[in-house]
Amino acid sequence: MRCADVRIAVSARVDGEAGPPAVADAAVDAHLRECGECRRWGERARELRRLAAALDEEG
Repeated sequence: MRCADVRIAVSARVDGEAGPPAVADAAVDAHLRECGECRRWGERARELRRLAAALDEEG
């Protein structure tokens, strides 16, 4: 599985959206277990989402 496909799926997860239909959740999870770069990308995406939500609460 390509990292770009996984990152699209992870982005959808972070946003609470459905992932691409051609990318199975189990395949994304397996890729994340093996690919540290995609894991870190997902962690940064979740942190960015959290920070944006905090700013919305303040504003």
